[in-house]
Amino acid sequence: MTVAAVGPTGDATELFRGTAHSPSYFALNRAGVMGGGQELVDFCIPCNPYFPTPAMFAVMAVRLRDILTYYPSPADTITAELADVLGLQPQTMAMGNGSTELITWIDHLLVKESLAVPIPTFGRWTDQPMETGKRVDMFQLPEMNGFALDPSAFVSFVRSRGSRVAVICNPNNPDGGLLSRQAVIGMMDALADLDLIVIDESFLEFADTEAYPSVVDEAVLRPNVIVLRSLGKNFGLHGVRFGYLVANPALAVQIRSRLPKWNLNSFAEVIVFMLKRYRQEYMDSLRMISLDRQQMITQLAGLPGVTVYPSQGNFVFVKLPAGLEGTWVRDQLLAQHGVLVRECGNKLGSSSQFMRLVVRSQPDVQRLLTGLSTVMYGTSFYAPQVGWEQQLPLNPAPQQHFDYLYQQTPQLSAAPMAPEPQQMYTPAALPMGGGTAPGYAQAGGYGTGMTGFGQQQPMAELSPAYVATPPVQTAQYQAPPMQSARSQLALLQAQLQAEQQAQITQQPQPQSAAQTSVMPMVQSRAPSAAYATQGGREDTTIDQIPVYGQQPDTTAAEPSPVERTQAIDYDPAELRATVRPVVDDDPDGLTPALQRYPRPAAYLRTDDTLT
Repeated sequence: MTVAAVGPTGDATELFRGTAHSPSYFALNRAGVMGGGQELVDFCIPCNPYFPTPAMFAVMAVRLRDILTYYPSPADTITAELADVLGLQPQTMAMGNGSTELITWIDHLLVKESLAVPIPTFGRWTDQPMETGKRVDMFQLPEMNGFALDPSAFVSFVRSRGSRVAVICNPNNPDGGLLSRQAVIGMMDALADLDLIVIDESFLEFADTEAYPSVVDEAVLRPNVIVLRSLGKNFGLHGVRFGYLVANPALAVQIRSRLPKWNLNSFAEVIVFMLKRYRQEYMDSLRMISLDRQQMITQLAGLPGVTVYPSQGNFVFVKLPAGLEGTWVRDQLLAQHGVLVRECGNKLGSSSQFMRLVVRSQPDVQRLLTGLSTVMYGTSFYAPQVGWEQQLPLNPAPQQHFDYLYQQTPQLSAAPMAPEPQQMYTPAALPMGGGTAPGYAQAGGYGTGMTGFGQQQPMAELSPAYVATPPVQTAQYQAPPMQSARSQLALLQAQLQAEQQAQITQQPQPQSAAQTSVMPMVQSRAPSAAYATQGGREDTTIDQIPVYGQQPDTTAAEPSPVERTQAIDYDPAELRATVRPVVDDDPDGLTPALQRYPRPAAYLRTDDTLT
């Protein structure tokens, strides 16, 4: 979101005190908070910046009077429509006025005595049961392992504490760690005797590591599992306040029967009935967020001393350099650069040295990077000006260098010192790249002195503790069918063999005994047109390359093309392994990449009856 500056600079620091959450848009607006005269850019509230589309907002604007004037339909009607969109059964669902309402009812109705949850995580999973007098058993996620949840360790923790309810956020908020579908199912099996298991999938729509990571289909078959999902985060509409849960019908009815008949507002109804029309736009928004996340992780890792954790949410969890106080960095970013960030000092299991940064597009990210570099180091030296897919040429002309290449290195002395936290591990115990998600490396890559961002090597004491590398890019071509590849390989090998035999030139050989064992030299002058089409260069020459082995018999008759083809020894299994299958794009959205949403139907399937 962007917050319009409507008055003189307000004291925003007071808005952050005494609360477990960040101040709302409306609180900041009323306070007249300004960021150096700029509009505020929100890196705090995790939502979808690409959805709804301008067309959807235009429809809602036209219908605004009706939306605000008339009662919505009963919750059962809206839930039935959402169930049809998702391909689920209405009796397995319950819709709430935001997922927080559903968490409240789950606590009141189904949590009897104790609840176990990994921390840090979404605050309502710890605050809500404590407010009603329940015992909350908190399992600390280890920082030295990147806050990754060990399923076996958590199951053992639940058993040792005697917890009756277990909650798992997947992906977890704030670090974005994701468990595979099979790992979650294994935990559900291991804890099958508990009163309740809650799998909070509020951010799962943004994950892209599996085609189908959700356990919704498993929840409807089990008597003690609830899957909680958010709609405001996915659809970029936090203000609408709607979410839903999926469970066995006997379990879902316990929540649904307690909810008010009109607990959903008219905005929620209008959005739910619009989803089928804008299915493709929603899918496109998730793809753009995935690309933005990878690029943002890479760029943040270029800031010296900043630790960046792998994420499958629409946010990135970072640790500031040692000695920096997160509240001070947050206040300076807001006051000087108009950037609002989530400092995590009030999250259980975290500290003020950590921040959660929402994934946004590059113009906003550049502003964030410039602000962080300036606030933390006193210079924008380390703020990448271009993304990894827009790198400088390998040999740029002198006039193409950026001015920031010649700025001074940062000084950290101006930053206030934070209280020294209790050390939980020694530096030697830090992981060296093992156990991290694919696409990340402990050393090398961007942000470690490479010229990908046109930057100099940072000082050793400011080197990043964790560096992310750009994701592996999918090849932009498709291999030809196996028969075609075999024919082309045979023809190419035959042509090269014929050219080699025709163009071998014998070099004068010394007659001394010491040099009689030196083999003749060959020179390939002009590759054929067929070779040039395979990626070679017509002016390529190979000079002074010794030829080992027996010399070819130039007096023998040249074999026919059929004989040359038959002489090639093929291994069909090896050849098939090198050929990538060609997968055509499916305009109906049924490809595996789109099947990561609640089974049995692809998410937001097209309704042909709509016009």
